[in-house]
Amino acid sequence: MGDPAGIGPEIAIKVLQRKDIYKKCHPVIVGDAQLIQSCMNTLDIKGTVHAINHISEAYFEEGTVDVYDLKNVDVKNLKPGEISAMAGDAAFEAVTKTIQLALDGEIDASVTGPIHKKSMNEAGHHYAGHTEIYAEYTNTKEYAMLLAEKNFRVIHVSTHVSLREACDLVKKERILEVIRLLDSGLRQLGIDHGKIGIAGLNPHAGDSGLFGDEDEKEIVPAVKEALNAGYNVEGPVPPDTLFAKAATGYYDGCVAMYHDQGHIPFKMAGFKWDNEAKKMESVKGVNITLGLPIIRVSVDHGTAFDIAWKGVASPDAMLLAIDYATQFASNKKSAS
Repeated sequence: MGDPAGIGPEIAIKVLQRKDIYKKCHPVIVGDAQLIQSCMNTLDIKGTVHAINHISEAYFEEGTVDVYDLKNVDVKNLKPGEISAMAGDAAFEAVTKTIQLALDGEIDASVTGPIHKKSMNEAGHHYAGHTEIYAEYTNTKEYAMLLAEKNFRVIHVSTHVSLREACDLVKKERILEVIRLLDSGLRQLGIDHGKIGIAGLNPHAGDSGLFGDEDEKEIVPAVKEALNAGYNVEGPVPPDTLFAKAATGYYDGCVAMYHDQGHIPFKMAGFKWDNEAKKMESVKGVNITLGLPIIRVSVDHGTAFDIAWKGVASPDAMLLAIDYATQFASNKKSAS
């Protein structure tokens, strides 16, 4: 459900009002049943909340919202749109319970709603985000964040670190690791031997060392080794060229060197702002954690506290996340 004070509960409920969802999968919200009921009442959304303690108790029926009930939100004291340790703790427990359900084979895939890092940290859970929680609780050492929206896919060498630290993390072995993860992820999406573009770090990819030497020392050797290993890679390509070509589908996937380098072009592709209405018209795009032993897909937007529980949040990204999660789960079953 994500952070209960954010838009996570709302977009989860909205998605479960759609008939086509129940044709794709058997959905269950992991969170607090009273909280979900309260959100439905506030937004005047019809339906029945069915609290369960085991997945086997779920109805999986249209018109019924099955909630794996953690009973961890004091609904009377919850204030939508506000940071709180209670909300952060509830969001964290929902994530860890979902991970455990997946590891136990109770569910085939997990889709995460947005969490608020400050609320979670105020509750004593010191993680940079979902990705790091999933990595620790699944004991995964090699992992990376893949953003996907239609034919635009970008994976990151580093994410939630300072820009200064991100430059130091551009290392040959990490780049190779990310290339391997991206190639594996593309294959799970049915794209064999996908064309992968590697972004440069510095302006003009360093221009042969004129604007920094990281591209020549770390990225070029990684690309050469990846080519020798049989990967279909190209680079380093100056980022302003790479992402313009990627947006047209020239690459099946791209490797960004740090968080904003990949996120900015990605959100330009998937986020549409309505200037007259002064709100997001559409928020598309998903975040997939590659390298995990379980499937995890997430919306790629935040808690949007400014519009939480107001009935205007777009469920587009949640719909896409479910589509990707079911695709990954189906391909995984077919492969086994």
